[in-house]
Amino acid sequence: MDANDKESCKEDGADMAVKSTTEAATDKETQPTEEQDEHEDKLFPIPPSTTLANVGTEMEPEISTGVEPREATLDDSWGNLTTTYPKRDILVTVEGSNDDIQMIKVHIDRTQQLQKPFLGGYRHKLVETVLHNAATQTYPKLRPSTGIHQFSRNTQTCSVRNQQQQVCTDTSTQMSCSALYVSDEYDRELVAGEYTTSEQRHAMLLSKVIIIQKYFRQTMARRKVQSLREDFHRSKIWEEEEKQQREVKREQRLACEYQRRMHPTKKQDFDLIFSALENWRNDEIAAVDSVKAGPERKAALCGLLEEETRLLSTVERYRQLAAERNKEKYAECFVDQTAAPRKWMGSDGQQTEIDTPFTLRAQDLRDIYTSISLPGLTQDERLDALLTLKHTVKENDCKLTREISELVDREADLIMRGTPETSLRALRRRISMLFLQYFKNPAFNPEVVKMLKVPQDPSSLCFNVQQCPGCGQYLPTSEYQLSHNARTAGRCRTCRELDNLARNRQDYTVYETLLRTLRKTEKKMGDDSRIAFLLQESDLRQLTDNIWGGQSVLSGANDLHDLVFVRWEKREEWSPWNCVLLSKEEAAAHASFDDVSEAYGHVFVEKVRQKHAIARNCFSRLPDMAQHVRKKASQKHRLLMVPAVATKPAEMHKHGDGTKIY
Repeated sequence: MDANDKESCKEDGADMAVKSTTEAATDKETQPTEEQDEHEDKLFPIPPSTTLANVGTEMEPEISTGVEPREATLDDSWGNLTTTYPKRDILVTVEGSNDDIQMIKVHIDRTQQLQKPFLGGYRHKLVETVLHNAATQTYPKLRPSTGIHQFSRNTQTCSVRNQQQQVCTDTSTQMSCSALYVSDEYDRELVAGEYTTSEQRHAMLLSKVIIIQKYFRQTMARRKVQSLREDFHRSKIWEEEEKQQREVKREQRLACEYQRRMHPTKKQDFDLIFSALENWRNDEIAAVDSVKAGPERKAALCGLLEEETRLLSTVERYRQLAAERNKEKYAECFVDQTAAPRKWMGSDGQQTEIDTPFTLRAQDLRDIYTSISLPGLTQDERLDALLTLKHTVKENDCKLTREISELVDREADLIMRGTPETSLRALRRRISMLFLQYFKNPAFNPEVVKMLKVPQDPSSLCFNVQQCPGCGQYLPTSEYQLSHNARTAGRCRTCRELDNLARNRQDYTVYETLLRTLRKTEKKMGDDSRIAFLLQESDLRQLTDNIWGGQSVLSGANDLHDLVFVRWEKREEWSPWNCVLLSKEEAAAHASFDDVSEAYGHVFVEKVRQKHAIARNCFSRLPDMAQHVRKKASQKHRLLMVPAVATKPAEMHKHGDGTKIY
């Protein structure tokens, strides 16, 4: 019997003590007869369903029971045990309060008990005795249901929380008496003060609240002022840093311009020099007109013309030297690009390179061209390079190869005679030029076809070719610069540049930078903007100087290197009537506005709209040009998407814009 059974027996409040001993039959296998059962029922008339608790027994802390189990092995199961032990009866002696003794028959039904699992056991290593773990055979008495769903802490997870509470505590005071002395050294006398009414208390609380609010607001104001002071300090530091950065950029730009003027190498460098020369000439003419008149003015202007002529001749000499250097660099770059291997990106992201027979042929010719162009070679090295060149060109017999062979023999003969290198410079330059022509011939170098601008089919020159009225040459349409109001092709780029150097001498470098920045910004927008890509440098110059006055519409900054064009309405395509000229910092702030009418004042918005109206009248042909470009692009896209079908490689048709469809 477990502890739960003991507690249940105690709660019933029984008055009797029970001492029970089991009296089992001596023979385990023999089953009692029916006559014995009837005789025991007559002696002990208690129904079998009655339990000890119903009789009113009180259990002792210990009950001795005796059980004689049969011998079992590890292979026995509880099912075998229940079949072996059928129903049994035991006699229990109950002693009452009046010293009366009563015998009670208790039925034990082993066939109805639950099958208990095998709980393990032990085996003695010496005597080989097997001992099984046992469990209680009696079921605990169920408590009466209270109708409330309860849980046991033994199976449910419980959380423990400690909470402090203030409880009543008994205190006492000690006073002096005849039998006890208590010191009054630290005693204090309390005198009742003036009585305070509720109105006075509320007034006092209000005054204290006002004081608290005053100090709180003072603290918050100090924090706000401190925050504003820190923001102001940071803004000052940021302004100083921005100012220093602008100064550094300005110094770098001036140093770059000075370097470009001292060592010009590109067309833009010479445009800058000619623009500075034109500004100097205008200043000198203005100075002469302000102080001189008559013959003295004419003499001063003649001297100014001679000085201008001398400067122009110096600039032209620099142009020729730069043209020669650029020509050599272009030839080297052209040769290297032609001999470069084929490259493409694989699916794994790695770049793959491969050499074809054509690229290998181009690499051999490139090595020969590099060897004959190197200066400072010894006599043996130069002769070896000339011999390799002669054997290479002898593979093809034509007028060009025969001329190269003759020049190679002439230089070898002069070298053997001890001719100085200064006298051979022109001959070597001629050999290099002829070999470069040999390199550019597709018959000798098939890989050069991908680098040539002139098409191999002469019949394709009949389309998209215009005659320049200035130089009289027939050039492709890409060599003509069309402005926003042009109705004809006009003169080619070369003639326009020559006329600019002779007359206006304007520097379009800053406008090229503005246009490049604008196109890069519109390309990032990704909304198929076309008008920005139709404008030329001259158109942007007119839009910047004539319409927007060459300065920011907000701050009035006139440094064109720090100005950019942005959209006025972000949701619309950029156009001369949907743009605004601002500095880079102002443009970044303008890009964060969704509605410009709420971000700017009414007067400023009307001012910008007036400039947009002027730009619309000036650039009215651009929308039609953009629509035409979109139409051409869509037609070309459709033609490229349609698979071409042809019976013969020589048969082809030509589209109106020069596209060849085989």
